Amino acid sequence: MRNFVKIESMGKRRDARLRALQSLYAYEVSGNTIEQIIDDPILEDQICKKPMTPNIKKFYEQLVKKTIENMNDFDNLIKSKSANWEFDRITIIDKIILRQSICEFLCFPDIPPKVTIDEAIEISKVFSTEKSSKFINGILDSILIDLSREGRIFKKGRGLNEGTSKNKK
Repeated sequence: MRNFVKIESMGKRRDARLRALQSLYAYEVSGNTIEQIIDDPILEDQICKKPMTPNIKKFYEQLVKKTIENMNDFDNLIKSKSANWEFDRITIIDKIILRQSICEFLCFPDIPPKVTIDEAIEISKVFSTEKSSKFINGILDSILIDLSREGRIFKKGRGLNEGTSKNKK
């Protein structure tokens, strides 16, 4: 699953993450295809209220597509770290935030894991339950440790060496 996605500009990715959350939720509950959801003009500005730049749109599209393509693998990782919690009882929003974050860990080598986790926590504080941010933080920290130990995290560049086994000196 080492299909890395490199986005030229770091830009403002929060908008893309929020749109991806919305699109992945629509995918989960609607049964529509990825293409229908990404191209749906109704979803385009529901959360962010401003158009995406080309680089941010590319990040958004890749985040949605890669998350859906790898959803079963990501769900297995989540299940392995939520042994005391039935997977079906995890809220849809929390599952989506976790999936997106795991996708960023594995498919976006230019995003530091700490940024991914911080963004997931902040988004969960707005869109999920009161206790979700702690749950998401714990699951993501544990998954990141395992992925790093297994050599599955490949991060490059300044500020990306922390928390990744492949880049430790």
